[in-house]
Parts: sequence; C-alpha cells; structure tokens
Amino acid sequence: MLVTFKTDSYANIVMFGDAAEALLKMMGQSGNIPGAIMAESVPQALANLQAALKVEEAKPEPDDVASDISADDDDRANKVALATRAVPLIELLEAAIKSNDNVQWDN
Repeated sequence: MLVTFKTDSYANIVMFGDAAEALLKMMGQSGNIPGAIMAESVPQALANLQAALKVEEAKPEPDDVASDISADDDDRANKVALATRAVPLIELLEAAIKSNDNVQWDN
C-alpha cells in the first residue's frame, strides 16, 4: 500500500505504507489511514517525530547471526533508514507550520 501525505503549502509526498505508519505513530498519531492533523497540532506532531527519530537513530544495530548469508547482506545494504524516509515528510510538516495548514494522508 502507498500513502500520500498532503498539505496546501507543499507537494504531495508518497511513501510505502509500513514506513508511513511508523512515522505517523512517531508523530503521536494512531497510524490509521486515512487521517489528518489540524494546523494547530502540526508543530507538536513535528516535534514528536523529530524526538522519536533521534531515539531511533541512537539504537544500536542488531547483530545478525546469519551475517554470512549473502541475501541477508543484500537486504541490509538496500534498507533505507527510517530517518532518511522521514526527510520529505519533515519538510512537508515544516511548510504546513509556516503556512498554518492542515496535513492529511490517505491511500
């Protein structure tokens, strides 16, 4: 599933559902799709997201017992960090704050 984040002051952001749900929960939302954040709540959602991403980045990488299996190595090498996936969403939230806009998401 793909999730599209929208606000009037920024281009739409499309991301995979699992990443979108994780980021929504980090923002303090339920993770339900569709949903919305009213303009007055967007600054707190952004602060929640940034704090949760800092905690996530501080966690150590788990040791993988099967590190000698090449398929696992390829999966780890191709995995995009959640903090990296969050960058466009953070920019969207910042734009929404500047313009006092609501943020919506749906699939």
